[in-house]
Amino acid sequence: MDTAAALDLALGLADRADAITTARFRAHDLHVTTKPDLTPVSEADQAVERVIREVLSDRPDHAVIGEEYGADAGAADATHRWIIDPIDGTKNYVRGVPIWATLIALEVGGRLDVGVVSAPALGMRWWAGRGLGAFRDGERLSVSEVGDLADAQLSFAWDTTGAFAGIGDRLLALAHRCWRARGIGDFWQHLLVAEGAFDIAVDPVVSHWDVAALVPILEEAGARWSTVDGRADADGGSFVCSNGLLHDAALDALAAPTGTEA
Repeated sequence: MDTAAALDLALGLADRADAITTARFRAHDLHVTTKPDLTPVSEADQAVERVIREVLSDRPDHAVIGEEYGADAGAADATHRWIIDPIDGTKNYVRGVPIWATLIALEVGGRLDVGVVSAPALGMRWWAGRGLGAFRDGERLSVSEVGDLADAQLSFAWDTTGAFAGIGDRLLALAHRCWRARGIGDFWQHLLVAEGAFDIAVDPVVSHWDVAALVPILEEAGARWSTVDGRADADGGSFVCSNGLLHDAALDALAAPTGTEA
C-alpha cells in the first residue's frame, strides 16, 4: 500500500468515526465509565475503536494499537501499525466541550507516514501523508516564521493533579517570555502550530496515540517536534512542537536545572 492509498484509507476511517462520535456527542444517555487509571471512557470511544479495528482486520500485515483495546498480538513486529486514539479529549467530549477529535496514524517500518485528525464538532479535519503535504480541509499548511520568543504565541496543557510537578514552573516562566500564551491543550494546540497560528505548543504528559497522528502533519508543515528533553520519540511520554526556529529556545527554557530531576 502506497502512502496516497493509506491516506485515503485513513480518511475513510475518519468518516466512520465521525458518524459515531457526532451522533453521541452531548447525548443525555451517553454511557461513561472510569478506567483503571481514573480517566473517563465513553461508549463512543469504544465504538470508534471497534469499527476501525473491524475495517482493518482483513489486512494480515497491518496491526492496530489503540487507546481502549491495546495492541494487537504481533504489533511489535508488524510492518504496518495503525495507532488510534478514538477520541482525543474524552474529558471534553463527555462534558459537551467541542474540542475533541479522532486521531489515526499509520507507521510503516517504524516511521510515521500518515496522520489524520478529525474534529467534527469544530468542523475541521487535518491530514498528511509523507511527501504529500499537510492540509486542513484542503488548505495546505505551513508553520510561522516567528524567530524570537518575545514575538511568539505559546500554548500548553496544564494539569492540577501534580502530574506536572517540576516542569510547571518552567512552563510558566517560558510563557512569561512569550508574547502571548494560551492553554488550549490536546491535539488542537499542536495543529495550530502546523497552521502557523501558534509558534510553540507543549504537552508535558502524553501517550503514543495522543501524538502519532500529529507527527506527519507537523513534519509536512515544516514543524519540528520532540519530547521535553529533546528526543525524537513519539512514544516518549511528552511532546513539544514548534515552527523550528524556536525549538531550541523552548527546550532550553523547559530543561531541568543541572543536578535535578525533570
